Amino acid sequence: MKNNSETNLEVFEKMAFEKFVEKAYLNYSMYVILDRALPHIGDGLKPVQRRIIYAMSELGLSFSAKYKKSARTVGDVLGKFHPHGDAACYEAMVLLAQPFSSRYPLLDGQGNWGAPDDPKSFAAMRYTESKLTKYAEILLLEINLGATKWVFNFDGTLKEPYLLPARLPNLLLNGTTGIAVGMATDIPPHNLNEVAKACIYLIDNPNADIDKITKFIKGPDFPTNAEIITPVSEIKNFYKTGHGKIKLRAKFHVYSGDIIVTALPYRASGEKILDQIASQIKAKKLPMVVDIRDESDHEDPTRLVIVPKKRIISLTSLMNHLFATTDLELSYRVNMNVLGINGKPQVKNLLTILSEWLLFRTKTVKKRLEYRLEKVNDRIHILKGFIIVFLNIDKIIKIIRKSNKPGQELVKKFNLTKIQAETILEIKLRQLAKLEEGKITAEKDKLYKEQQNLEKILASDKLLKNLIKKEIKFDAKKYGDKRCSPIKQRKKAEAFSETQVIQVEPLIIILSKNGWVRSFKGNEIDLKKIKFKSGDSLLSCAKTMSNQQTVFVDSRGRSYSIFSHTFPSARGFGEPLTGRLIIKPNVFIKTMVTGNHNDLFLLFSDIGYGFITQFAHLLIKNRNGKTVLNLCDNINFMGAEPIKNSKTDIITAITTLGRLLIFPVKQMPILEKGRGNKIIGIPNSQVQLQHGERLKILKVLSFDSTIIIYSGKHFLKIKPEDQKNYKSKRGYRGKKLPKGYQNVTNIKIISP
Repeated sequence: MKNNSETNLEVFEKMAFEKFVEKAYLNYSMYVILDRALPHIGDGLKPVQRRIIYAMSELGLSFSAKYKKSARTVGDVLGKFHPHGDAACYEAMVLLAQPFSSRYPLLDGQGNWGAPDDPKSFAAMRYTESKLTKYAEILLLEINLGATKWVFNFDGTLKEPYLLPARLPNLLLNGTTGIAVGMATDIPPHNLNEVAKACIYLIDNPNADIDKITKFIKGPDFPTNAEIITPVSEIKNFYKTGHGKIKLRAKFHVYSGDIIVTALPYRASGEKILDQIASQIKAKKLPMVVDIRDESDHEDPTRLVIVPKKRIISLTSLMNHLFATTDLELSYRVNMNVLGINGKPQVKNLLTILSEWLLFRTKTVKKRLEYRLEKVNDRIHILKGFIIVFLNIDKIIKIIRKSNKPGQELVKKFNLTKIQAETILEIKLRQLAKLEEGKITAEKDKLYKEQQNLEKILASDKLLKNLIKKEIKFDAKKYGDKRCSPIKQRKKAEAFSETQVIQVEPLIIILSKNGWVRSFKGNEIDLKKIKFKSGDSLLSCAKTMSNQQTVFVDSRGRSYSIFSHTFPSARGFGEPLTGRLIIKPNVFIKTMVTGNHNDLFLLFSDIGYGFITQFAHLLIKNRNGKTVLNLCDNINFMGAEPIKNSKTDIITAITTLGRLLIFPVKQMPILEKGRGNKIIGIPNSQVQLQHGERLKILKVLSFDSTIIIYSGKHFLKIKPEDQKNYKSKRGYRGKKLPKGYQNVTNIKIISP
């Protein structure tokens, strides 16, 4: 847009809003990724961490110096290099000092720097003091030896190191975490000695694969002493791919019957773990635990005591439950996303990280040697000039005293270079007179030897590699330590099932016709004294144990299961099953059964079909239940009869037309679900009628039982020896009962 004014000409750039937002967000994203959140493979530091370390070195806060207020360090970092929030800068500083956060802390803190239970409980920066640790030397020793690239700070008034010349792969040693825009990084810490050995091996064998490297680097090494229980194959896999998971488990031992936890997973809080256990005790999910307490102190930084009940459950099972349900076992994400030597973010595997760092280290050492060679050459050049001074001391003093331009005259008369002449003129006259040829010659000879050695190393890849290996070995010996996190093979932790944590006792479950359920403790109950809501009455009663489940089957053949100990007590009317189960409209609960997993039950429909199934096949976890007996329209589920002896028991089936069939239970199939097989023959013509013949009564009884059939006030007793008249094969039509007994109202079984 142009202004037509003769005096002013303003030009405005037009841009689509979408493009403007996209460009702005992309710039922001790249800034966060490259200059905030991701570490560089060279020194393993994020920019804020690098600036903290450098600022402290500039303040003279080496490991041998006195502590200085952290606020002073933060002020220098913000004012000179990192113009961001002081709280975020101080928090980054704290993480570098906490021994439970950093495997090899870079800062030595004095004061309250937080605790493992609450890492963010550190005191304000005005109260704490800090300095660099001895380990920080690996990042700073070569900073002024020509191996560092320097860049301007944010306002262009100072220079800061682009990268610190790390002598060891600090990225792997201390690890890091960070969240950028669209990407994140989670690199676990490692043991210095293991990483150093891997680097040395890789220098000698540049074509080595991951399998060779993992012989030296067994796995991550966290600051705490918790066990790494991730299988070795999974550790190798995330070293190959650059991402995966690592699982840590607390260490414990048993002392006088109590469980003593002595090491927690990385970044786990003992206080939180105690709260988790206490919550389970309060919810009655850990009745076998009597007490828990924290006995941690300065001598024992981690000491959690769990007091179990004596002779209740194995301590191993208890700990497995706690591992599965509390932070005594934690998983950590591994995502080795890092800025490579090309400055671009990428998820790299272990071999790539080590190879790129060695390339970075090789370039750093080369720069350092070249810089030193340049300094040696310059010094030799100056010493040559000093020898000329020594040989012509009187003449040179005379020229200096009398000449208006002594520098030019010295260059002309003694064939000196301009640099040599300027150095001679800068020497005090007293020192010039005291120059000794022997000292100068000795220093020059020493420098000549160093010059030759430097040139040899720079000209030979083998010598350069030997030097890098020698320095890595030296640093490993100086700063290395034993592994903190042992790698163990452990079984997968499993939580207790609902039945393992309850008191086992006998129960009697009462189900009403309207679907209300409740439980009585004990083995006996007087059913006549049980009260129900108005219009309701008893449907079913079952004896069970508190650690067993109760199964309900509805009129459409769907089964539902609920743990028996969860039912309300018999003090009230109980609770409706519709609050615990999702039952379809116009469907009602037909029967209730309990038992052990292997107990057998005969399920049957009113058209005379059914099958035998195990109690375990009736169990279901969800509230919707599952279809066990397949039923068509106008066909209903009748019941579930328990079978005590599948080899000798017999089935008695009676239809609405008074037909009786008796046959052995063993003729029935055992299935998980389905329509089942024919129990008693009912013609299809009758089944299709709405009020046609149906199965009315079915009972499973022992072969020597007596059957009493009731028809109104009359009854017919059928003894075992008389039952042969009604016995036949499964699926047959059966024989009609005598006249007067065909309208069966009930049957009674009398066992011998």
